[in-house]
Amino acid sequence: MTEFKQKIDITKELLKDCDSILIGAGAGLSIAAGLDNKGLHFNENFKDFIDAYHITDLYSGGFQKFSCEEEKWAYFSRYFITYYNTKSTALYEGILKLVKDKEYFIITTNVDGHFEKSGFDKDKIFATQGDFISIQCSEPCHKKVYESVDLFKEMVEKTKDRKIPTELLPKCPKCGKKMDYHLRGSENFVEDDYWNQQCDAYLDFVKRNKDKKVLLLEFGVGFNTPSIVRFPFEKRTTENEKWYLIRINKDYSGLTIKDEYGYQILNDWNEIKSLKMKNNFQNRFIPISEDTNKVVQSLLN
Repeated sequence: MTEFKQKIDITKELLKDCDSILIGAGAGLSIAAGLDNKGLHFNENFKDFIDAYHITDLYSGGFQKFSCEEEKWAYFSRYFITYYNTKSTALYEGILKLVKDKEYFIITTNVDGHFEKSGFDKDKIFATQGDFISIQCSEPCHKKVYESVDLFKEMVEKTKDRKIPTELLPKCPKCGKKMDYHLRGSENFVEDDYWNQQCDAYLDFVKRNKDKKVLLLEFGVGFNTPSIVRFPFEKRTTENEKWYLIRINKDYSGLTIKDEYGYQILNDWNEIKSLKMKNNFQNRFIPISEDTNKVVQSLLN
């Protein structure tokens, strides 16, 4: 039996026997689902910005210093609507099939809304970093976000020479200052009532299941913001003897080991199992580096 088959068989048993499932997801999941340069037709849809700024992908383009607010919003409105117009993907739908008959919850740093698009219960999703469809006061003078899909569509429709009309620049309805997109980038990110509601729901799920058999499925979480999913998943699984962590990640599937030089990734499963860790965590952690689509399909078969 191959190591991959062994890992799949163990995961299948855990899916069947666990009381509940906690999903953690990062950018790698949406990339595996086809939401990458090719799937989003980046080269065709953003040729004008590529020619002007040599942008290599949508994400890095978000850090570009544009010439003016009109150009910035021309880029971001097209960026957001490109994602908004995408359809549900087979990968996300496959994950839903794996967990739908169990109590589950999702914590994700993704902002593309694809868990909701694929049929997951939105009340069971905590998207920590914001979303592609809302705007907020840039100050912010108040803690509220505004759904703005129609505005973004109008911006895209009326963009000319990489700029939107000045009259479409969004202004705060309270203080009149600039509005900004609702993506975490600084301390100005608005954590509104809904954000706090879902944060509480996540913490309640963790508390409610602390003594139950819980399977943690982590998909595509790297090191951009490891303190949100990656590190807490390792810590919680270490502390709870009935919790199991399956980390599915093509590039960073291994266990995070802190040493005097910082962090290193221990990928070898046999080596991980040979460690002596608190509550025998080494026996409750499985790294899987195969393609996420292959993994999910294997679990469904």
